[in-house]
Amino acid sequence: MGSAGVPVVVGLDNGGSNNNATVLTADGRFLVDELVEIPSEVHAGPEAAIEALARALDGVLAHTGVPRELVRAVGLDTPGPASATGVISSRGSTNFSEPAWRGFDVRGALERRLGLPVTYHNDGNAAALYAHHVHFGADAMLRSSVSAIVGTGLGGGVVESGRVVAGAAGMAGELGHVHIPLTGLLAPDQPVPACACGFDGDVESVASLTGIERNLLPYWLGRYPDHPLAGESPGRAARLVRGYGERGDELARAIFTQQAMAIGRLFTIAANFTDPHAYFVGGGVVEAAPEFRDWFLATVREHTTLRAEQAAVATFALVPERDMAGARGVAIAALEALRGGSAPAPVMA
Repeated sequence: MGSAGVPVVVGLDNGGSNNNATVLTADGRFLVDELVEIPSEVHAGPEAAIEALARALDGVLAHTGVPRELVRAVGLDTPGPASATGVISSRGSTNFSEPAWRGFDVRGALERRLGLPVTYHNDGNAAALYAHHVHFGADAMLRSSVSAIVGTGLGGGVVESGRVVAGAAGMAGELGHVHIPLTGLLAPDQPVPACACGFDGDVESVASLTGIERNLLPYWLGRYPDHPLAGESPGRAARLVRGYGERGDELARAIFTQQAMAIGRLFTIAANFTDPHAYFVGGGVVEAAPEFRDWFLATVREHTTLRAEQAAVATFALVPERDMAGARGVAIAALEALRGGSAPAPVMA
């Protein structure tokens, strides 16, 4: 629980269904070691959603016993697309589909509501930042990393010297929409996968739940017409694939091999752009049985082409505590902003 008189920052992870919150002390201790969630109300529109975020802050303070006057700053993450300062795309997004969300400044609105400075990242960047700081600890501000987060889409982030690379328009780290070479990844008669963003052959078109449903599963069910998943609806079948993969099913392993190859090819591109110290893989695909998780990460590494000098210093690892990574990542970012760019290595209380 809270330490008397020690200032804190609060991390708020906004999702399509729930807000998850955490508290980080100024000396780098997380006071929450489990999910503290309430409904996010995003489908009721911006006003209701901002009030839900304020309730999430009050709730996690009550949970930890920290008085409101000790909160110095807030970190916020939401799904994208959004600008680096937290303005939702003018075209809206999957999670912010109501017209009132288009172009809405969610960071600024929360800052006005709370009367506290708010630091913003999208959810992929937030998870990437948390993975980076946990992995490197005291050396986090001296290291670089690239993260690929596999979910409904393919999120991620690029971290350099302990800070997220946001880019001029806030669109850096949109790794799902990087085009990758498909030769040797697709079967000879397999159609080029299409992404919901309009691109063909980007990472997300292969390495995502949407990519499984729209592109990979229809092809592989054609090769395995008697598979039990052939009798399921496309959406349900896509969600069930991982369970089959954990049990060593041939169709499922073929699908996840293609996903791992796609991420490996993405990391190969990253190696030539940023040459990071670490490559992180996260999302539901690695929140699985240990054998499957280890196999998937090993397959990603196998298909990441590094020079000998790079292989000698680079590490491959999983994003830890997926459900809490977003809130913790933006809490670290808020504390870093508060301290002028020198956040301490986070530890559990």
